Amino acid sequence: MNVYDPLRDYLKAQKRTEFVLSFERIEEIIDAALPRAAQRASWWETLRSPQERMPQREACLEAGYIATRQADGKSVKFKKMPVRK
Repeated sequence: MNVYDPLRDYLKAQKRTEFVLSFERIEEIIDAALPRAAQRASWWETLRSPQERMPQREACLEAGYIATRQADGKSVKFKKMPVRK
């Protein structure tokens, strides 16, 4: 089991196409502290370096969301990916 599986499951259950979660809320969801690296925008960017497999990115992508760290450095915007036909 991946520590970010609860985040994936939370995202999958969402009906909203776009929303923001604070780092604090994400930590509640995963029941663990985020690493210091989570403060870097590149740690969240799901479309950056797709060849580099990172568990938090995989969780977002599996749930159908693109994650972007917000300018405040304390929250992440999740945006539903367009459905491919």
